[in-house]
Amino acid sequence: MLKLSLISMAVASGLFLSGCQTTEVSPKPQQVETNSPVPQIVATPVDFGGEQITLKQAMAHPDWLGRQPESAYWGADSKTVFYKRKQAGSELRDLFKVSSAQTSEAVSLSDLHAVGAANAIYNKGRTLQSYEFKGNIFVKNLKSGALTQVTHSSDYEYAPQFLSDNRLAYRSGNALFAFDLATGLTKELVKLHLADKPEGVKEPNGYIAEQQHKLIQFVALTHKNSKDREARNQEIEANNASIQDNQFYLGKGKTLISVSLAPSGDKLMAVITDDKPSRSDSDIMPNYVSQSGDIDPVKARRRVADTKPMNSDVIFIDLAKSEQVTLSYDTLPGFDEDVLAEVKRENAKAKGESYKSEKAPRDINLIDTWGWSQSAIQWNSDGSQVAVMLGAWDNKDRWLATVDFDKQQFVSQHRLHDEAWINYTYNDFGWLNNQDALYYLSEQTGYSQLYVKPLNGKAKAMTSGKFVVSEPTLTQDSQFVYYKANKDHPGLYEIYRVNLANGEDEQLTDLDGLTDYQLSPDEQKLLLTHSKIMMPPELYVADAAPKAAVSRLTNTVSDAFLNKKLIAPKIVAVPSSHQGEPVYAKVYYPADYQEGETGKNRKAVIFNHGAGYLQNSHMGWSNYFREFMFHSLLASEGYVVMDMDYRGSKGYGRDWRTAIYRHMGKPEIEDLADGVEWMVNNANVDRGAVGTYGGSYGGFMTFMALFTQPDLFQAGAALRPVTDWAYYNDPYTSNILNRPDVDPIAYKRSSPIYHAEGLKNKLLINAPMVDDNVFFQDVVRLVQRLIELEKEDFETAIYPVEPHGFRQPSSWLDEYRRIYKLFKENL
Repeated sequence: MLKLSLISMAVASGLFLSGCQTTEVSPKPQQVETNSPVPQIVATPVDFGGEQITLKQAMAHPDWLGRQPESAYWGADSKTVFYKRKQAGSELRDLFKVSSAQTSEAVSLSDLHAVGAANAIYNKGRTLQSYEFKGNIFVKNLKSGALTQVTHSSDYEYAPQFLSDNRLAYRSGNALFAFDLATGLTKELVKLHLADKPEGVKEPNGYIAEQQHKLIQFVALTHKNSKDREARNQEIEANNASIQDNQFYLGKGKTLISVSLAPSGDKLMAVITDDKPSRSDSDIMPNYVSQSGDIDPVKARRRVADTKPMNSDVIFIDLAKSEQVTLSYDTLPGFDEDVLAEVKRENAKAKGESYKSEKAPRDINLIDTWGWSQSAIQWNSDGSQVAVMLGAWDNKDRWLATVDFDKQQFVSQHRLHDEAWINYTYNDFGWLNNQDALYYLSEQTGYSQLYVKPLNGKAKAMTSGKFVVSEPTLTQDSQFVYYKANKDHPGLYEIYRVNLANGEDEQLTDLDGLTDYQLSPDEQKLLLTHSKIMMPPELYVADAAPKAAVSRLTNTVSDAFLNKKLIAPKIVAVPSSHQGEPVYAKVYYPADYQEGETGKNRKAVIFNHGAGYLQNSHMGWSNYFREFMFHSLLASEGYVVMDMDYRGSKGYGRDWRTAIYRHMGKPEIEDLADGVEWMVNNANVDRGAVGTYGGSYGGFMTFMALFTQPDLFQAGAALRPVTDWAYYNDPYTSNILNRPDVDPIAYKRSSPIYHAEGLKNKLLINAPMVDDNVFFQDVVRLVQRLIELEKEDFETAIYPVEPHGFRQPSSWLDEYRRIYKLFKENL
């Protein structure tokens, strides 16, 4: 059982949270001015061993940590849990199962098809389960345990779906089929063609053709016979039930984005767009250390500066009537607004031009976000209603719309507009079961919250507050929605549920860390993936009820890791000099730090997490586990280390996220400056002995700090860094900076290459050469710029075989030896 208490106490400048060997609090409490009360919490301590961590061990292959459980999911019986675990010394994963007896055993390769899947689906009565395995469809009878293999072919069949009549539909290519479990008959429901509809036998057209048919009997007879055959085939198809001909033609030069079949089996939504190349011939990345020994021109993604506008067509297909219609966006509020008018006007003025705003239809597509497991098209229980989530190409609007099938048009149910950009997370939505009402997440208040809206009524907020709701799960009876939220503190995530009938909100877990969940198929239990600052994730199970006991399922953390003497960070609320909310940060205090010490003689390092929109100052295990151990090593040698969730980070609401709109690298560096000030005033840090480093977005921030506030840090290391945002990808960059053809001002003031003349202190640039995320070209261009500026205080290290995320322990070790040396020599 894992049940941990929270201890309230006042701490320096706000909140400290610690999962360490000691509950000692330092330094003295101070008042923090914020827009809301700052929680005062410290987590229960965790004891560790006494063996000092080394840099080589910290950068070793993570197998040594114990190979934690991955991709866990419930079995159909709601008693068995399946999870993957990496093999030692190999990148292969084995599948394990663990039951209520809490004994794990490996699933044999011959049985992998029989154990279900994380995205398995169930029929309405929850008597059948279906899933896809290696391109084939399976159905399991939950009462008898009988397993039926529905398909067995070299084609790829996927996306199983139980229909209202208990048939099982699935997709293969651009066709959808229905399998009758009672008769074994498979029927093609529809086949979609990305082509124009065949015109059939054509009549002669033009003078020469018409005369040919009149003068030559053989030509006329051949034409007549073709028309007779065509007419006969149409009569057979119309009168013979054994023949299926539900074929629809979506247009030549199109590509299929999404297909969604109604549970009733008689309606279909299809989304298409123009079939354009996703990259040009010049979008390559040279790999100098290839398998063949030659230079391998690896294909790479397109840059934001080269991306072209994209618009999609949503097509409603009535299978019963064999009719199709393309739905217009003109019923969506704001579909033709010039939402970028002010941005265009500012950029035009900078060029000595003027801009006249005019209304015009905007390019609109399905919401398509990474990390999203659901479809942007959702049908209600009986297939009589459908909801679609759409997003504008300019990233400023999101619409949740239903379809009026009689009028053949969209009906807007909710418009979320953001002058900065619509978040690519917190877009979950669906239908309440057996009700004409929707539930959805929205950031309309500034924080992602849960709403319920009847189709013809007003939306009702089911949650509210200055916290973030995510991962909603609706129960079959539509009584509860389970969700994950950080209510007590931005870095503390627990599981909750809200009663949709009376609005009663209940906290289900109290584990003091980072917790994810899955509701069991019978909706009686929770599968929890839980971690702490000092402890990697493990699996737990609890009843789906408040204050339920928690049982641990896995114990994979190695003794080697537990024996390491690691310094736990404390989470601090750093007062901001630029806005009302504090900046939450992890602080690693030196092992010999004494509360109240003076002299300003401590060296310090600020780490900048990557991704920009990511949260790292939380109370769970970090993806930056190597950095965690490196920071502990630095702290053991007398450094104070800070890891800030600067503005733009995840978990703090809409305003925090969009603070960097059109000027990346300014608010974040202001926050770093506040971090330095806090360490000087509260941790005895010498202002003249502070360094910074980070990778990806963190590398970009290192550049911006050293280039735009050159006296803030005495040394910095930029790893796999962005130097010019016009060269980065479109889905991420266009949200924050719009696109270069529209908003060049934003790109110039946000890209380090335009500020390189500001460098005056030591800079280390580490760059992987086969980086398919931030191209090596970024570093090459900046290095040439620094050379031309005659800068002396920089050096570059390259990693010929590494992608964006390093794979070789030797590369990790080399990189961090250089960072360690940089700080040792310059702070």
